[in-house]
Amino acid sequence: MSTHDWRKSSYSAEANACLYVSAPDSATIRLRESDEPDTILTTTPTALAALIRSTKAGRLDRLGEG
Repeated sequence: MSTHDWRKSSYSAEANACLYVSAPDSATIRLRESDEPDTILTTTPTALAALIRSTKAGRLDRLGEG
């Protein structure tokens, strides 16, 4: 795994299941979870912001039902 400036989410506790975020440049956001540090999701700031807005609005609460 390449080295990035990873920052742990302030919402993550000191135990396992922590979310880490890296922004190597202004167009890229990388996410990883502490239990699977070699699995890295890459997205854009715009797409991540849209996901967060949709989650907060509850639009993903029933995803996969029906």
